Amino acid sequence: MGVFDVVAVRKQFPALDEGAAHFDGPGGSQTPRVVADAVARTLTSAMANRGALTAAERRADETVVGARQAIADLLGTDPRGVVFGRSMTQLTYDFSRTLAKTWQPGDEVVVTRLDHDANVRPWVQAAEAVGATVRWLGFDTETSELDDITPLLNERTRLVAVTGASNLLGTRPDTERIAHLVHQAGALLYVDGVHLTPHAPVDAASADFYVCSPYKFFGPHLGALTASPELLESLRPDKLAPATDAVPERFELGTLPYELLAGTTAAVDFIAGLGGTGSTRGERLRSSLQLVEEYEDGLRVQLETRLAAVPGITRYARAARRTPTLLFTLDGWAPAAVAERLAAADVNAPAGSFYAYEPARHLGLGAAGAVRVGLAPYTDQSDVDRLVEAVESLDAVSRD
Repeated sequence: MGVFDVVAVRKQFPALDEGAAHFDGPGGSQTPRVVADAVARTLTSAMANRGALTAAERRADETVVGARQAIADLLGTDPRGVVFGRSMTQLTYDFSRTLAKTWQPGDEVVVTRLDHDANVRPWVQAAEAVGATVRWLGFDTETSELDDITPLLNERTRLVAVTGASNLLGTRPDTERIAHLVHQAGALLYVDGVHLTPHAPVDAASADFYVCSPYKFFGPHLGALTASPELLESLRPDKLAPATDAVPERFELGTLPYELLAGTTAAVDFIAGLGGTGSTRGERLRSSLQLVEEYEDGLRVQLETRLAAVPGITRYARAARRTPTLLFTLDGWAPAAVAERLAAADVNAPAGSFYAYEPARHLGLGAAGAVRVGLAPYTDQSDVDRLVEAVESLDAVSRD
């Protein structure tokens, strides 16, 4: 096992030179210099549509193939099943419409109260369009743990959509167990891994579909989905007549953004270099992310302990397994006002429901939501100190 060096990591992020303490990673991480360089280098190199005739064509093809392999190494899947899109939301809408072509009235789809709306609304709308039934899986508001899915599964279940980690609460459901139960019922499992992927080693092979967003793990803004090539071969998406029917390209609309794919590969390589060891990139990725998980979890425990000592704090994230994500409110303060005061102290910790419409409503937080604090590999002790001190100062004001 290698060593995680937060000082060395922080030096790779130019944005940190501006001086803010960033706890806004769940909405999008900061970007290391090597990723920006890869994007710029690709934009200023000769590029063309993919092919093998010219250097520009070959460079484009190598960029796409390289990015598919990078995502496959990160997630432990087959590069031939990696699909790129504008965002996780766009990919999920596309696949919900494609899969709904195989549904009929009486079929059932399961979504959860824990998920970001991007892994809820596309499935609800697709089911409604074909007359399928939507079943809802709740979670315990005290523990933040997802309820048992078993009672909702039957021979009519066609798909279950569940988060790998809640972007609001950090809760990490046991997706391997869920996958086993879903497959026993003869259904497919679609996992939203957007919030999980930056924080822990991922083995996406148990899910039929696993989707993530590189901009949450130091890369550019786009989405990536992985599935088995055999499963993708069985699906018929809407596409242009002259567009290729090959997998995975049949699911990608138009020309791919080569510069963003190059940045994605650079981001994956960056993660592999965060202290991990191994003879392959996949091994280094798993090792590095284990180091990241341990580092972030240590900071999370410390931060939770210190915030719990602040009078008037109500904490909502309590699951046994969770990402380094905290959600809280402070008596006497609207969440947006807390975020505003923290921002004035150069502590970036936003407030809201963050498109996690169902969990915010289930918790009784409504549209105002709460203050969300997310740790990242570039978070250090001084950041934690600044956040705690800023919250303590707000509590002092409210008691005066």
